[in-house]
Amino acid sequence: MKILIVSDSHGRDRYLEQVIEREKPIDMLLHLGDLEGSEDYICSIAPCPVEMISGNNDYFTNIERDKIIKLGKYKVFMTHGHRFGVNFGMETITEAGRQRGADIVMFGHTHKPYLEIYPDITVLNPGSISQPRQEGRNPSYMIMDLEEDGKVHYDIRYFYK
Repeated sequence: MKILIVSDSHGRDRYLEQVIEREKPIDMLLHLGDLEGSEDYICSIAPCPVEMISGNNDYFTNIERDKIIKLGKYKVFMTHGHRFGVNFGMETITEAGRQRGADIVMFGHTHKPYLEIYPDITVLNPGSISQPRQEGRNPSYMIMDLEEDGKVHYDIRYFYK
């Protein structure tokens, strides 16, 4: 199963459109918030099921702020991250994932890619698909490959190779 993980598109979906084309076929799209009104459009361009949560800039939406989903044998905690102090460290969000019994925590908000694999939990952020803040300012996203035997692999990818 090939899963495209994005965040912080902020209504600027040009890069997301191109990434979907580049990465096809994909089996699922996960958006970690700050869609800014383009949730219907994203669902319309995705060639697969979409799961999304709202971010701190998603003011007028009924989209959930946090969500637990199952991906294979993994319990995934999806959140934007701003309510867990991710600009100041990963301790709070990691503990929030553990408290929820999650195997994987996915968040956005910082606009910087992040991946930490601990023995009991994986914490990841795909960065921003439209407004990157890491050195080089290259829009980023993540591919999660979930093999049939349950093994999972993560790859942080950048818009400009």
